[in-house]
Amino acid sequence: MSNDTKRIVDKAWNFAHVLRDDGLSYMAYTEQITFLLFLKMADEQTKPPYNRPPIVPPELGWPSLLEKDGEELLAHYWRILEELGKKPGMLGAIFKRARPEIQNPAILKRLIVDLIDPEPWMSMDADVKGDIYEGLLAKSAEESPKGAGQYFTPRELIKAIVDVMRPGPDDTVCDPACGTGGFLLAAYDYVVRHYGSQLDPGQKKHLRTSFVKGWELVPATARLGIMNLYLHGINADPCPIVSGVDSLASDPGERFTMVLTNPPFGKKSSIAIVNGEGELQKEDIAYERQDFWVTTKNKQLNFLQHVKTLLKTNGRCAIVVPDNVLFEGGAGETVRRNLLKQFDVHTLLRLPTGIFYAQGVKANVLFFDARPPQEAPWTKKLWVYDLRTNMHFTLKTNPLKRSDLDEFVECFNPDNRYDRKETWSPDNPDGRWRCFDYEEIIKRDKVNLDITWIKDKSLEDSEDLPEPEVLAREIADDLQEAWEQFSFIAHELEK
Repeated sequence: MSNDTKRIVDKAWNFAHVLRDDGLSYMAYTEQITFLLFLKMADEQTKPPYNRPPIVPPELGWPSLLEKDGEELLAHYWRILEELGKKPGMLGAIFKRARPEIQNPAILKRLIVDLIDPEPWMSMDADVKGDIYEGLLAKSAEESPKGAGQYFTPRELIKAIVDVMRPGPDDTVCDPACGTGGFLLAAYDYVVRHYGSQLDPGQKKHLRTSFVKGWELVPATARLGIMNLYLHGINADPCPIVSGVDSLASDPGERFTMVLTNPPFGKKSSIAIVNGEGELQKEDIAYERQDFWVTTKNKQLNFLQHVKTLLKTNGRCAIVVPDNVLFEGGAGETVRRNLLKQFDVHTLLRLPTGIFYAQGVKANVLFFDARPPQEAPWTKKLWVYDLRTNMHFTLKTNPLKRSDLDEFVECFNPDNRYDRKETWSPDNPDGRWRCFDYEEIIKRDKVNLDITWIKDKSLEDSEDLPEPEVLAREIADDLQEAWEQFSFIAHELEK
């Protein structure tokens, strides 16, 4: 994070403390900042070098906020949110059911004049804006572990995944759990960066109106995603992000050439209901879908089955999955057997711990391609890259960098993934890139894909232990994961 970015994040967070004292939660604060940032950036787009037609009516635009003070400012801000929420398309979706949480006109004025107005937001590149948003999420996650951080996929990981998937201008990219739109926006930016000058009018229209599609269950999170896409030039009607809908509930009927997704980490699918006593409780659900191989309450396995349905023939998928999806028996084994047989499951990236805001997470990225039906298994070789063993990251002191994934991207060989070279060998047992044949995998107990071969140095030599703060975080993560598993078992036994 650059010094300028850190300055803006710290400045923004100082306002968060003021607003917390005024009764505003961190998530609500982030949302209010989003509304104001959108209005400011929409105004910047009407000026050089952009000179775009205004997307917000002038009487509701950013300059109209600068002109007012006191109760008049507060009333006008409320009017802006209400009126924009009535607009069609993505603009209306951004402000749909927007609530003016800021009650103090003096604080609102300071946010407008001191925090947002002085900064040239549109001239910052996407990375800087992402850094600022990620910085707010990081601080929110520190203060409130169940806050916004759970929706955030590390941007450096997103970049590496998109770099190996290489979306093109004719692709249709889907994320059924899109959060704030990180994958969708990265895919869009990749096409603009690599094909911008070559795009014909039809491709430009496709990129703007039908290139991406997402679903997000949490409306406040979907709002951030819609705003991200809109400000980057995506303008589709109907809105490309479907908000407040459980994407697992049914097959949407649409098919895509690419799925990029990091579904929620929770292991169980549940819905909130009001019981007979009028109390709110969660009820476990198992989705009965004809397109699923097996009925299960495991949310991760359901998402894996859902994304295979979303792919067109020869469509490609990269999905983040926790370790349990790789080794769990029963429904898990059924899903893995069918996936390996009916799809070309070609790559597995074992992710390090300490890179997600949700703690105790051990995750992987699974890459597979859809293929037409045939009797023989489509998977021939599974290539595994181990970025976890003897690797230690933390969100604060040693965050994951894009360069940490350079070797994986090189080994993946997106130019021709059928011409790959192992870095592992009997002479180099610490090589992180290794190939396993289908026959070898299918014979493993429960078709277990949780494959390791590199020796953990910390188990052999105490001098190779990570730094104390890293070790403490890994222990805390393991305890958190163990607690979640015991809680799950206890819940099952209580039924």
